[in-house]
Amino acid sequence: MFGGAAGFNFLTQRDRTPGAQAPFDPEKKTAVVLGSGWGATSLLSMLDTKDYNVVVISPKNYFLFTLLLPSVAVGTLNLRSIIQPTQYITRHKSRNVSVIEAEATDVDTVTFTDNSEIKGATSSTSIKYNYLVYAVGAEVQTFNIPGVKEHAVFMKELQDAERMQRGFMDCLETAAFPGQSPEEVDRLLHMVVVGGGPTGVELSGELHDFLEDDLKSWYPELAGKVKITLVEALPSVLPMFSKQLISYTESTFKESKIDILTKTMVKEVKERSVVLQMPDKSIKEVPCGLVVWAAGNKGHKITQDLMAKLPADQTNRRGITVDNNLRMKGAEDIFSIGDCTATLYAPTAQVASQQGAYLARVLHQLAKKDRLEKELNKLESLDVEGDEEKARVQKKIAVTRSKISKIQPKPFHYSHQGTLAYIGSEKAFADLPFMNGNIASGGVATFLFWRSAYLSTLFSLRNRTLVATC
Repeated sequence: MFGGAAGFNFLTQRDRTPGAQAPFDPEKKTAVVLGSGWGATSLLSMLDTKDYNVVVISPKNYFLFTLLLPSVAVGTLNLRSIIQPTQYITRHKSRNVSVIEAEATDVDTVTFTDNSEIKGATSSTSIKYNYLVYAVGAEVQTFNIPGVKEHAVFMKELQDAERMQRGFMDCLETAAFPGQSPEEVDRLLHMVVVGGGPTGVELSGELHDFLEDDLKSWYPELAGKVKITLVEALPSVLPMFSKQLISYTESTFKESKIDILTKTMVKEVKERSVVLQMPDKSIKEVPCGLVVWAAGNKGHKITQDLMAKLPADQTNRRGITVDNNLRMKGAEDIFSIGDCTATLYAPTAQVASQQGAYLARVLHQLAKKDRLEKELNKLESLDVEGDEEKARVQKKIAVTRSKISKIQPKPFHYSHQGTLAYIGSEKAFADLPFMNGNIASGGVATFLFWRSAYLSTLFSLRNRTLVATC
């Protein structure tokens, strides 16, 4: 017991007191990283900063563990549990990494602007780079549906989860207001989740748990009136999963009294209702208290502007086209990873994380190649006398050239580690690769596996402790 406590204290203190770091080196190349999401954070964790002067520019000075955002939205987890300051990662690197909280507006030379509420005398500047890692992510896709931006709550950023939590509790408190009509109570307590992907499904499950675990004790007179509806335009929820897991999710939701409306499109979101096009093409206006939008991504304006500069190479409207080494086509010094890219893989945290780790290895190889090329130039410039000495230098030149020629980064290959999702009632499902096939499972045991898998993915002991003890 005492040994475990001592070990925990040691690890905590080590996290809080990183050692001294080497300063920026003018002889090293500069690598600028735009973003602090899954791809950028994975890259920073794996990158050897002995090779580069590294600058991180992001509107957020923290990494957000988005997989647990639905848990924060309903209050199951505290928001501090799923954020990790970017400085935590960079302060544990061998060389100092500059972290700048700002919004990038151009990337020819990276121009960025202070996006905080408090600004100083200087709030915009630019920086040159040798390599740019473009990992800005994506923003919410509204499909230009009227009212989505004005009246729906998104589920992508920390402030979205906080806004949903406030909105949900406001609906409950307003429904409990004296004299409220039964029709208005029903409207206020109807929660509509748009998007049948993992985010929408997990959020619906978390809402159900909050209803069962807390609201029945806090608001016994209202708990039985809360209604959750999940809307999906495609024929089924979770279309990327096996039919077995889709059926399991749908049956679990049916037991939990969560309504699933498939083949149903949102035509408009109003302040007090959502307008739906039903499977038979009829239009139905459904009263509701809260609409949560979890229905897709699109590129940021800066991404669209960057692609517009290279119209011959950047033709995919979904995002930036990259080669096998994640280098942006048409731009030799720009790499792109994460949701802002258009690849064969789904825009998931797992893909972005693997891309970041891969790119860290590529940048290390490029730094090694630079060192060898400098060494080669030095050898070739030597003015030596004597046949024996010339032969020795020529041999070194040949060996160095051979080493340079062997530095060829292998193409990025995504290794799917499986998919997990929580569906409420302490049940989860897993779709895991096994040999040449997949293993699909669901239930309470899978929920425990889901929880342990997410705990192991968190970046720090502090986050693991906060999530595990909630």
